[in-house]
Amino acid sequence: MSRSKRILVAPLDWGLGHATRCIPVITELLERGAEVIIAADKRPLNLLRREFPSLQAVTFPGYDIEYPVNESMLRSMLRQLPSLYQAFRREHRYLETLVRLHRIDAVISDNRFGAYSRHARSVYLVHQLNILLPPHIAFGQALVSSVNRRICERYDEVWIPDHREEPSLGGPLSHSRRLPRNAHYIGPLSRLQRTERAKEIDVLAVLSGPEPQRTLLEERLAEQMKRTGLQCVIVRGKPEQNVTMRLAPNVLMVNSMNAAELSAAIASARMVVSRPGYSTVMDLSHTGARAIFIPTPQQTEQEHLARSLRGQNVAYSEEQNDFDLVRALAASESFTGFTPRDHDRAALRAHIDALLKV
Repeated sequence: MSRSKRILVAPLDWGLGHATRCIPVITELLERGAEVIIAADKRPLNLLRREFPSLQAVTFPGYDIEYPVNESMLRSMLRQLPSLYQAFRREHRYLETLVRLHRIDAVISDNRFGAYSRHARSVYLVHQLNILLPPHIAFGQALVSSVNRRICERYDEVWIPDHREEPSLGGPLSHSRRLPRNAHYIGPLSRLQRTERAKEIDVLAVLSGPEPQRTLLEERLAEQMKRTGLQCVIVRGKPEQNVTMRLAPNVLMVNSMNAAELSAAIASARMVVSRPGYSTVMDLSHTGARAIFIPTPQQTEQEHLARSLRGQNVAYSEEQNDFDLVRALAASESFTGFTPRDHDRAALRAHIDALLKV
């Protein structure tokens, strides 16, 4: 009797979005009888362990990217390139060790550049086919796109979590005139469930992303929320700790929520304040929430998504350094919010079925 296919799922450790969008992938794999091993680090590992406590989980070291506060993003990335390159090489070697040690049949890597194998079917889950550069260095766009394409082609398959046709969520991020030869659109992914609830929360802040910017935003929001008198909840995005505390009579802080808890909180909220990370956009699009976005400073992908959704009159946005909650809430009244849109998993299921047959 043949054993179940053993699939290693390895999300990037930069923020929680890469881990959260792996949840529906893992769920579909389990429903098809696959044996799933989680390979992650730090907060993504803690989050996935909470969602799937019965699954085997191994530590897969991340990249330890230093996110700048006062330094420019370009200078910071250039300074870290040598260490990042070495991290990618270590990642690839360690991935091959995991494949041999655990007899892995296939690897699903969410944005981990080096997590491909010569000994197992390798899938690259990525929404950013085009890594957008700031305008002052746009001359390097072709080179960056070429490097990104070469990374994609190291994998057997590339799965893009977006609609193939417009209207898409990622726009130019996830759509390219020249798709990698192994690319497939699998539709948006969300771990959340759409539900109807009474609106008991005025402002729900859902935080994630790299430090120290996550903490800087948390502190700014907490101080402003206390002064509003509105009923506010902050979800810190720190699943390594199970702590709930009241910062003020009107402000509740929760370290993390699982998928069911966050679905209920979003359904209960009049307004969601968050980063416009792509995974968050997929979640809010699915639930039909109203949102205010605060892009991570100098993160061009989030800045693009915030501008795009503001231009479509879907969600208001402001820069972090100048953010004012009262002003943002007033300005957001004229924005429509997301129109609830079901995320059809038919394409994802088809590709998982094909993967398990290889």
